[in-house]
Amino acid sequence: MAGPVRQPIDTASLEKYIDTNVPEIKTPISLKQFGFGQSNPTYQITDSKQGKYVMRKKPPGKLVSKTAHKVEREYRILNALQNTDVPVPKVYCLCEDDSVVGTPFYIMEFLDGRIITEPHFPDVSPQERTEMWHDAIRTLAKMHRLNPKEIGLETYGKPTGFYDRQIRTFTGLGEAQSKVKDIESGKEVGKVPRMDELVQFFGDKKCQPKDRGVPIHGDYKIDNLVYHKTEPRVIGILDWEMSTIGHPLSDLSNLIVPWTITAFSTERRNSHLAFAPSQTTPGLPSRDQCIAWYREVAGWDPAPELPWSTAFAMWRDSIIFQGIASRYAVRQASSLEAKKVGEEMVPAAEICWELVRRAKESVNVKANL
Repeated sequence: MAGPVRQPIDTASLEKYIDTNVPEIKTPISLKQFGFGQSNPTYQITDSKQGKYVMRKKPPGKLVSKTAHKVEREYRILNALQNTDVPVPKVYCLCEDDSVVGTPFYIMEFLDGRIITEPHFPDVSPQERTEMWHDAIRTLAKMHRLNPKEIGLETYGKPTGFYDRQIRTFTGLGEAQSKVKDIESGKEVGKVPRMDELVQFFGDKKCQPKDRGVPIHGDYKIDNLVYHKTEPRVIGILDWEMSTIGHPLSDLSNLIVPWTITAFSTERRNSHLAFAPSQTTPGLPSRDQCIAWYREVAGWDPAPELPWSTAFAMWRDSIIFQGIASRYAVRQASSLEAKKVGEEMVPAAEICWELVRRAKESVNVKANL
């Protein structure tokens, strides 16, 4: 929900820009700020005719990361998807002139729908639950069957080598984060368990999935989707900050993570009791059903390569948890919740190692066929 503006901007300057560049929006305007989208400050614009729009801008000040907060990239992929069958908000403008509101921004359509934070879709009928998952899968597969060159995204990311780049990135992160010392105890955060063996496995070309390069979201999950207010269908995908040209398995593995983790434990972060093998949640599809739905639309079968990609997703998560632990160690993230999340590093790595064992078995089976 949008609330009071926490990071004020020059409304008069924004109105002047809108008058010249976005005739659909009628000034004067009022502003509220959303609680989500905190990486890039996100505002709700209401115009004089009560029309609602959304503005996302780069944060003010010196940025820690040179690659994060790229609102220009978000705009580019949203604009590229406008005339496809992938549901995204309509975009109205991209302003790269810092003099307007201090940093670059873009304005897009406000989607008046449902954002559901729990992937088991509480408070809907079994029939709706099935179809809401079906459309989440179908929407992802539609995006993955797009040819980047045909929609002007041929330079949006490198067309090959996605997982090799990810391995290099997360190996470096893991090494640096492991050496961070707690400011009180002096104890190092420590390495992800079996880190060297995991890096060796993921880097083995004989085990890796076939290389593919399609538009990917980078954080595709249920709470980044907007559903129609009354119908079980996706009307938009939000939060494109991590999008690139990459391997479709990375998005699919991220989406099905509730099944992946809950198969091991209902106590771990991102696990959900509704997805436990012992539970029967009316209308909740199985993991296999979701993969079948994806195959029907995407036009290729991800099942043989999913053991590898789900293991990789857990390895990535373990390093993300390690990163949170390292920030807690120096009290950049000082809450007890941050400490708790950082402690997920070891359990996530243990799940990853078991998934690697299963992926190796899968590779051996294929080699013997």
